[in-house]
Amino acid sequence: MVQVGKSFTQKMTVQLKDTAAVYGSGHLEVFATPAMVALMENTAVKCLEGELEKGSDTVGIEIDVQHLKATAIGRQISCQATITQVEGRKISLEIEAWDEKGKIGSARHDRFIIDPERFMAKL
Repeated sequence: MVQVGKSFTQKMTVQLKDTAAVYGSGHLEVFATPAMVALMENTAVKCLEGELEKGSDTVGIEIDVQHLKATAIGRQISCQATITQVEGRKISLEIEAWDEKGKIGSARHDRFIIDPERFMAKL
């Protein structure tokens, strides 16, 4: 049973591979917005581990992201996802990311519970 209020936090250090210059989302060697989105989604997935019925998984269906400030290579980022609502098979989470200097981003993210075999068969 998915529990509202459950949180999960993870940390990472920004590397060259995580920059806008490498992602192609800009020209600067700063933490890329697509890299932040990937970190946020991964944090949400990890927050849901152990919460789903056996044989179930989730897919992201919506994410509303604000990237508030740049983060340099070598800085550590913390990311926390918190389950805020469960409506049937839809799970909503609030996610925040921050570095040593403060908040760098936030998101509202929805995931949908699926049966992986049925989901893949539809492709």
